[in-house]
Amino acid sequence: MRAQYQRETWLESAAQRASRLQVVTHSLKPIHPDAKGTNLYAPPAPEQTKTVLDSHALGPDYAVDVVGNAAALDVFKMLQLTHDGRTFFEYAIAGDAALQAAFSDNVDNGRRWIAAFAAITEASGTFTSHTRGKQIYWLTGEQPTNNADFHLLAPLYATSLAHHVFKTINNDRFSDTAKTARKARYNGQPSESGYCDYPGLAIQKFGGSKPQNISQLNSERGGTNYLLSSQPPTWHTQNIRPPLHRRSAFSLFGARSEVRRIVRDLRRLLGTDPDPVMHVRDRRDELTEALVDELLAFTIEIQNLTPGWSAEPGCQLDAEQQYWLDPGRAHADADFRAACAASNWPATVRHEFAVWLNNRLSRPLMMSDTEHHAWAKQARTGMDLQRFIEIDRAWMDRLTEELDQFEANLPQPEPFA
Repeated sequence: MRAQYQRETWLESAAQRASRLQVVTHSLKPIHPDAKGTNLYAPPAPEQTKTVLDSHALGPDYAVDVVGNAAALDVFKMLQLTHDGRTFFEYAIAGDAALQAAFSDNVDNGRRWIAAFAAITEASGTFTSHTRGKQIYWLTGEQPTNNADFHLLAPLYATSLAHHVFKTINNDRFSDTAKTARKARYNGQPSESGYCDYPGLAIQKFGGSKPQNISQLNSERGGTNYLLSSQPPTWHTQNIRPPLHRRSAFSLFGARSEVRRIVRDLRRLLGTDPDPVMHVRDRRDELTEALVDELLAFTIEIQNLTPGWSAEPGCQLDAEQQYWLDPGRAHADADFRAACAASNWPATVRHEFAVWLNNRLSRPLMMSDTEHHAWAKQARTGMDLQRFIEIDRAWMDRLTEELDQFEANLPQPEPFA
C-alpha cells in the first residue's frame, strides 16, 4: 500500500493518468453536462488588442480549470503546488530542468513525465462539437441568402473568466471590508471604503449534486455560477390624471421634474448673456428640442386617458387645449368633432407653449417677442410634435369623411301623406 505512494511510483502513475485530464480555460460541459467535444486552453494574451471584455482582460491573474475523469484530479492538484510563486504546471509547461530533476534521478523518466504533464493542455483528437452543444450561424459575408457567407460557431464556456467574476463578486458581497461599509451606511456613519451591489444577481448551478463532474473550478464553487442581470429597466407607470381644475395644461406640464431641469438649464444658459456663437446656439437648440420631446410625451400620456374627460364639469381648459389633449372625445361627441375640425388649435397650442416658456424664463430674464416667436417656431418645426399634429389632423379628416358617408347612406324617412 505504501509502495504505490513512493515518489517515482506515484509520478509514473500520475503521468499515465494525466491523459485522462485536460487543463482548459474554455469548457464545453457547462453548456450541457452530457456534451462530449473539444475544450480549449487559450490563456490570456496581454499583447492582444482589447476591443471587448473577454478572458484576455484577466492578464496573468487567471485560474486554469481541468476537465476529464474526476478520479484523476489528484494529478491536477499536484500540478497546482507552488514553488517561488509558480505552480508545478507552469514549470512543466516551461520544461524546467530543476523540476525534472526533482521528479526523478533518471533523466529519461523525468523528461517523459514533464512532457506528459505539459501535454495536459492539448485537446485529444481533432476539434469536434456535439449534438448537445450549442451552435450559432454567424454572418461573415454580405448576403444572408448565401450559405457560404455564414460561419458556424460552437461557443464554449469561459470558465477561467467565470471563476474570476465569481471571486470578485463574492469579495464585494461578503468580505469584511464590504460588510463594514454596508453597516456604516445602515447606521448613517462615514466609511473609509465603499462597496459594490449587484442588483438582480442570479445563480446558475452546474453539475447538481456532483459539480466535480463538470470541472475542477466548478467543484471549488460548489457548482455556483453567477449571472449578472441583463434585464431592461422596469417601467413604472405614473398615476396619470386629466388636467382638471386648471386654466392651462402647461401648469401641469411645467411641474414635471425633467421639464423643470430643462427650463433651469435653459435659464442658466441664457442668463449669462452669452455671445451668439455656434456652441451656444447648439446648446440652446438642444435644450428646446428636449423640451418639445417632453411636450410630446406629456401629450401622449394625457391622450391615453379614457376619452371624454374634457366634458367633465371640472375641466376648465380652453377649447383648443381640449382638442389637443382629448381627441378621442370626437368619437362620441359630434359637436366637439365639428368644432375641432374647424379650429386651428395647433397654432393656438404653439402660441400658448411659447407664452408659457417665455413666462418661465422671464423671472430672471427679459424675454421679448423675438424669443416668443423662436419658442413657437421650435414647437412648430419639432419633428415629433409636427408629425403628431399631422397624424391627428389626418385622422380627424378621415373620421369626419366616414361619418358623413355613413349618414348619407342611412334610409330616409317616408314623407307624410
